[in-house]
Amino acid sequence: MRVSRSLTIKQMATVSGVSVVTISIFIVIQLFHFVQQRRVDYAQQMENIAHTVRQPLSQAVLKADIGQAGVILDSLKPAGVLARAEVVLPNGLHVLHTDFAAEKPVPPLIAKLFELPVQITVPLYSVEPANPKPLALLRLRADSWRVYQFILSALSTLVTTYLLLALTLSVALSWCINKLMVRPLRRIANELHELPAQDVLAHRLTLPSRHRGDELGMLIRSYNYNQQVTASAHSEMSRQTTRFALTNLPNKALFLALLEEHLQSVADDEVFTVVVVRIETLQDANGVVTDEQRDALLLTLLEKMRQCIDEQTVLGQLSLSDFVLLAKRANNPFRAIRLARLLLMRLNQPVAIQHLSLRPNISVGMTLRAETPLTAQDFLSRAASAMISARHQGKNQILFFEPKMTERAHKRLTQEHDILQGLNEGQFALYLQPQIDMRSGAVVGAEALLRMRQPDGSWSLPEELIVNAEEIGVIGALGRWVLEESCRVLAAWQKRGINLPLSVNISATQLRERDMVAHLQGLIQRHRIHAGSLMLEITETAQIGEPALALRLLSELQQVGIRVALDDFGMGYANLNWLSQFKSVPISKLKMDRSFVCALPQDDTMVRIVAAIASIIKLEVIAEGVETSAQRDWLLARGIHIGQGYLYSEALPVAVFTERYLAG
Repeated sequence: MRVSRSLTIKQMATVSGVSVVTISIFIVIQLFHFVQQRRVDYAQQMENIAHTVRQPLSQAVLKADIGQAGVILDSLKPAGVLARAEVVLPNGLHVLHTDFAAEKPVPPLIAKLFELPVQITVPLYSVEPANPKPLALLRLRADSWRVYQFILSALSTLVTTYLLLALTLSVALSWCINKLMVRPLRRIANELHELPAQDVLAHRLTLPSRHRGDELGMLIRSYNYNQQVTASAHSEMSRQTTRFALTNLPNKALFLALLEEHLQSVADDEVFTVVVVRIETLQDANGVVTDEQRDALLLTLLEKMRQCIDEQTVLGQLSLSDFVLLAKRANNPFRAIRLARLLLMRLNQPVAIQHLSLRPNISVGMTLRAETPLTAQDFLSRAASAMISARHQGKNQILFFEPKMTERAHKRLTQEHDILQGLNEGQFALYLQPQIDMRSGAVVGAEALLRMRQPDGSWSLPEELIVNAEEIGVIGALGRWVLEESCRVLAAWQKRGINLPLSVNISATQLRERDMVAHLQGLIQRHRIHAGSLMLEITETAQIGEPALALRLLSELQQVGIRVALDDFGMGYANLNWLSQFKSVPISKLKMDRSFVCALPQDDTMVRIVAAIASIIKLEVIAEGVETSAQRDWLLARGIHIGQGYLYSEALPVAVFTERYLAG
């Protein structure tokens, strides 16, 4: 295999380029350093020369003996470092100068960069009588050509030395990289290039001992892992292909072709049904049973489906667990639902496979031919969508497809995202509404109410949010957040010595969670909540389950120190027999539904009944929705002392509630 651009050449060029740039910087720095050193040396030499003639030259200048001064300056010519010597008066007037040999010109750029020429100035003073002011100035200038020659010599030496060093470094690094990287990569490339096609899936690269912990080793291990995954997927695909061949059913492509053919052959007003059946057990058994047991289960269930259909129904297989039927005679909803129920009844029967007993669960989705023209793919997609919706509703469900079903699925996905994202981004908050002793006006409790930040910045609870959260399955996360925040509020109060009870609404869906009681117990222990401080309000309008199950749940809550109030009392499913059992598992309070209170004092029938029941079973009543003084007075006259509503306060943020009612 030919390589057009070798990595060796590339990395040598890269190393050489980096080396040249780095060395050039070093050369410039060192060259300036050497030239500066030479400038200092020249200046020092000229100062020594000036001191040798300073005294006689001063006397000659004092006597105004120009001839003697010229002789003294001419005596400096043998000093090779000098290019010019002159005497200048303090006012800048040139008195005398001596020219040496003609100075060779230096390039202007060099002179500017290295500040040439180098010159010094020495003052000349009179000795007798002493005068503090200089008589004149002796100015000496060095030969710039000598400095220029030094610069050229130093530059050539540095360039030669460092280029040899760069070459040595490039060769050394290139050899190391070639030895450690290029050669192993070349061996891997050649091995993969020469690999026979039949050995591709089973091929593994050998990990060199020198590269077990570096990037090359990671590359080889990743390749081997991908090969293993690919081989496993290929094996699974082969097994599925074998099972498709085992059932001898049309696959998805063939079924769509048959459905399209049927659409073209029938009249526009002829109705038929497409049914998608998912057998959950075939999915759940993956990895649990052997391939032989799974094949036997598949053939058994397939035989049961064939017993439910007639000779005109087309049966196909979409995947290992999904099957599709074109029921030509199911030309109305009644016949379609009868076929689906027959499939459900037959497939739900226990199956014994090689000493293994299973009871299959299925989900069925159906769509009937409508007036709107649809393609074969549209029919299949609608039936599959109905099957998925049926599966979300629980086990062994049957659903027809409706246009609203798809819209509902998108809406549920959006709502699920909004709720979960809102929990993560702090878009939910607790508001507290006080519960007042209407006799004294004192606060005796509070109810925690959920609020969500709206686009305009306000806080409110959108309609149907709780119902939608229950439907899409996120009520658990939302409810746990409310309980966690409520316990934090209680813990903060109790640290300040405030033992005000806090009521929290909880849905029946949450109560049916297996670990709900354990979760509540963990919250109470972690936040050290006093027993009885947390009260759960269970809505009577939501069915918890059988009375025995409900009473067992209430007993467990009581044991972990949580009191329970029955919310919306009088509006739900409770009956007298169930209420009579409260004597064994006490309900702490009854909350009278606001619809009864708002009718006061004109219609007091239901309030009298609730008050009588509460009096008989010895339970305290909290009246919700108290908005007028007349309602308050009527309730007090009937022995109902605790009220909650806008007459006293709307729901408030925690900080505002604490400041208004608990600041003292």
